[in-house]
Amino acid sequence: MTADVPLRSSLVVESLVFARQLLTQWRRSPTVPMQALLFPTFLLITYYLLVGKSILQITGTDSLAGLVPTCAIAGAFSGALAAGLSLPTQRKSGLLSRLWVQPVHRASALIGRLLAEAVRTLLGTIVITGVGIGLGLRFKGSWLAVIPFMLVPVLVVLVFSMAVTAIAVRSEQGATLIWLGLPAISAVFASSGSPPVESLPSWTWPLLELQPMAPTVESMRALAQGRPALEPFLMTVGWGLVLAAIIGPLAVRRYRAAAEYGR
Repeated sequence: MTADVPLRSSLVVESLVFARQLLTQWRRSPTVPMQALLFPTFLLITYYLLVGKSILQITGTDSLAGLVPTCAIAGAFSGALAAGLSLPTQRKSGLLSRLWVQPVHRASALIGRLLAEAVRTLLGTIVITGVGIGLGLRFKGSWLAVIPFMLVPVLVVLVFSMAVTAIAVRSEQGATLIWLGLPAISAVFASSGSPPVESLPSWTWPLLELQPMAPTVESMRALAQGRPALEPFLMTVGWGLVLAAIIGPLAVRRYRAAAEYGR
């Protein structure tokens, strides 16, 4: 007679379980929904009401096509930072170590976190885009452009979440995430979405065009305005692949150290 050995689930199933647990945890925690939904929605409405007409007079085009992508990506980053604040507590409490020794795929927890971030970002982008449509945003091209419009922030936040994980698992209280959040969100608002690049000093134009968030916002803006978006989209993918190749291994290595040794 042979003892029955429990069958292990697949990596996909286990990752989905971890993702569902995180989404449930975030739904019950007020910080993540506030940072991911309320903050960018409030920012979008306030910014549009205060400076929307001024941008229309300067550029001759409605600012919503740039403001909605800007606020959607800023909300995705802000939500990822809020979600990452729990990682130092999980490391110090030993939760990461307990998950590491469980009979599950060791990559499932990290993959599940990325999946949860993707779902959260997609839902947040849908909400913010809905608010933008309520304010007057219209997709001038095909409505099929809405699909890649929604997916661009998801692509970006996956890379950003890797950076959040790499920093948060080595942080004591998560305060060091501010050093990641400030430049990242500042780069989003320094793109073509807001303010208009033409209104800034000419010497800043090359710097703004070369930073990673410029093609990201521009690709979403072009999709909303019915303009060709392939070039900025490919630049966004290129930036994402380069940064993922650098940050991804670092995030995996630091997460493994935190789970194995609690440091």
